[in-house]
Amino acid sequence: MKKILILFLSVFTFYSCLDDDGPTYKYEYLTIDSAITPESFTYGEVDTIKIKYTLPNSCYAFDGLYYQKVDTTRIVAGVAIVALDVACTEEERQEEYAFPVKATQEEDYVFKFWKGKNDDGEDVYEEVVIPVNL
Repeated sequence: MKKILILFLSVFTFYSCLDDDGPTYKYEYLTIDSAITPESFTYGEVDTIKIKYTLPNSCYAFDGLYYQKVDTTRIVAGVAIVALDVACTEEERQEEYAFPVKATQEEDYVFKFWKGKNDDGEDVYEEVVIPVNL
């Protein structure tokens, strides 16, 4: 009986310590302002792509890259973590991020850099085709 009581009190104590206020941050996609890509890839080798993105205020911090492979197409966007419970300065910051790409396919690569959404709520991309040298 003592063990059950101790277990119950432990669980109750644990749950009472949890924060029920909800998350204090969220994730958002960042539009790609520009991308610097190589003119071509060489099959089997690694090359670098650099993207520039803008953080709208001090509550935004770059958290990583959204990178989705669909056949020969690569969809690219930045991902930001946004603090919800702090005062933010309105200063925009443009930053740069470089990521490696290994050419593992013989077909041309089609990179679609996310530019945001249009008035109809549809995704808008800038497409860049990068040929592969064998």
